[in-house]
Amino acid sequence: MNRRKFLIGSSLGLVAATAPAGLLSACSGERKVAKTGKLTLRFEPYELKLRHAFNLARSSRTTTPDVQVELEYDGIIGYGEASMPPYLGESIESVTKFLSSLDLEQFNDPFRVEDILAYVDSVAEGNRAAKASVDIALHDLLGKIMGQPWYKIWGLDPAKAPVTSFTIGIDTEEVVRQKVEEARPYKLIKVKMGLDKDQETINIIKEMMPDVPICVDVNQGWDSKEKALEMCHWLAERGCLFVEQPFDKTWIDQTAWLTERSPLPIIADEAFQRLPDIVRFKGVYSGINIKLMKSTGLHEAYKMITLARALDMKVMIGCMTETSCAVSAAANLSPLVDYADLDGNLLIANDRFSGMTVVDGKITLRDLPGIGAELL
Repeated sequence: MNRRKFLIGSSLGLVAATAPAGLLSACSGERKVAKTGKLTLRFEPYELKLRHAFNLARSSRTTTPDVQVELEYDGIIGYGEASMPPYLGESIESVTKFLSSLDLEQFNDPFRVEDILAYVDSVAEGNRAAKASVDIALHDLLGKIMGQPWYKIWGLDPAKAPVTSFTIGIDTEEVVRQKVEEARPYKLIKVKMGLDKDQETINIIKEMMPDVPICVDVNQGWDSKEKALEMCHWLAERGCLFVEQPFDKTWIDQTAWLTERSPLPIIADEAFQRLPDIVRFKGVYSGINIKLMKSTGLHEAYKMITLARALDMKVMIGCMTETSCAVSAAANLSPLVDYADLDGNLLIANDRFSGMTVVDGKITLRDLPGIGAELL
């Protein structure tokens, strides 16, 4: 196999890597294969089954549609995935249609990352999760060719990875108490909010884990800026670190008003999608929540962090409900961020990968080539 230098900040010597066995041989259902010369793209649907109903201010679900992806080059396989919670506007049908439309045979060198991903992004508007699945698989493939995990390729110290939050959704008191028990190994609790019993939920958590800090994700659930400001002060008194997406994503002026007055940072989630949004949101939000399924993958996510830091904005790395494939990919960026919410793999009952782990509440990166995920 040809070896070459791959430069991201500094040159790295390449080490041949051995790829794990193929993913899709273990999958059920019809397999779709798009053969592209030396690069072979394979993909098929996979439904994620949640351990508990995932209740938000505006929705509830027990499953998440997903597409599992392989990208193979010279016998080495990179893994990726597209996870599609309803608000993204993507589906199994849209993702498989998009992936089927790709023609990667024009690229005979997988190290042409800018060219490959620019092409993928140009094929059709939107389709962010579908594009992310290719990006993740490409990064996994390249890391395996180089024989290095991506946090090392980026020159990052894994010891600087932050703690990750454990998410507790909107639910009955009984289920909230059950989830708090599950969250005891964690050092930060993320609480979904946006309904009338928000304070009741916080009080239960603080009663059971009084010394553990919290953060809250309103998922666009608040509808009054004055009440939101009151709630921010109430939360600050109870050890809250930040508030995520308090209003509808179209409420730009109201959000800027709250950000100016709030004792807590206000973080953009649903309102924030791609790199150009960052400059537009300077002064509107205190920071951004980067998710690979919105950013189209690791390549743009890295650029997002660089720009947000230049603008003195807080940075959070998050995830959807995903397998350890996509969560581990995102975890490689975690030493660069202020906050992490990478528990999406822990919320599903049928994870098909092992990857990054949480030890004493802290993200622990594996010294494995690529994104650090292995097929179970």
